[in-house]
Amino acid sequence: MDGFDPVLLARWQFAFTISFHIVFPAFTIGLASYLAVLEALWLATGRSTFLALFNYWKKVFAVTFAMGVVSGLVMSYQFGTNWSVFADKAGPVIGPLMGYEVLTAFFLEAGFLGVMLFGLNKVGRGLHFVATFMVAIGTFISAFWILSANSWMQTPAGYTVNASGQFVPADWWAIIFNPSFPYRLVHMVIAAYLTTALVVGAVGAWHLLRDKFNEHSRVMFSMAMWMLAIVAPVQILAGDQHGLNTLEHQPAKIAAMEGHFETRAGAPLILFGWPDMAGERTLYEIAIPQLGSLILTHDQAQCTDPVLVVSRHGGARLADARSRPVVTVGTCARNAI
Repeated sequence: MDGFDPVLLARWQFAFTISFHIVFPAFTIGLASYLAVLEALWLATGRSTFLALFNYWKKVFAVTFAMGVVSGLVMSYQFGTNWSVFADKAGPVIGPLMGYEVLTAFFLEAGFLGVMLFGLNKVGRGLHFVATFMVAIGTFISAFWILSANSWMQTPAGYTVNASGQFVPADWWAIIFNPSFPYRLVHMVIAAYLTTALVVGAVGAWHLLRDKFNEHSRVMFSMAMWMLAIVAPVQILAGDQHGLNTLEHQPAKIAAMEGHFETRAGAPLILFGWPDMAGERTLYEIAIPQLGSLILTHDQAQCTDPVLVVSRHGGARLADARSRPVVTVGTCARNAI
């Protein structure tokens, strides 16, 4: 079919897989911490409400965790099937990072998950809490390694290129803690806590609609709203810093996300538009004047780099369509959300 080359199809398949997969770890990272808090409160207060909520949500966690593992396995295979050249060239760096996630986080989670799910009446309360806490720590360590690998692909550092054209490690500290990693890690972990707070709050609200005096629902909803009130403002600050970091290291990517094809002082925030890659413009745009520059640079009159950014290395215009970030309707429409 015209317009459907293997690269585009590979992108679509991988995008579907990762979009399906990310829902599960984004929920389980926060839910594991929520379970640890519930059990800690039960041990500290002796209130049966906290134990009942723990038993309720641990079943949800078990199913979600399993789905995350299965979908993640498919995604890891697609690194080799869809992006075989990338896997060959970047494998010496990406492979160990993903391997460390398995050896540290996954083994830790798998080792204590069974105790957490089935051992409450078989081991001591203290040991069971340790198991729950270790599962929560494991989910964070998993996020640490995966975000490190993802961030290195965005802002590579600490590597050299060998005679075969492969990226090989030169400084593991620089590889792991690459320029965008701290921002991505904080942003993702907070997003996971927000996801859990919203899901738990929604379930609690649904039960309260049926019985507004239900103690379990009231506690569930209250805890979710307190978490939401705390982490939502922090996420705004973290997201702003992450955006500034991306603007510094990947200006063309930011321009594609915003739908900007031309350098403009006081760039608008495009809420919706129809990107025209051939014509190098965004059609039918609905935008708020100067807000784009204000968000991106904290200066409403500041210029922003366009998608057709000049290469820092070669100084040449990115004329090849495959070299440019692809601007889609979704990248513009997401500003309206």
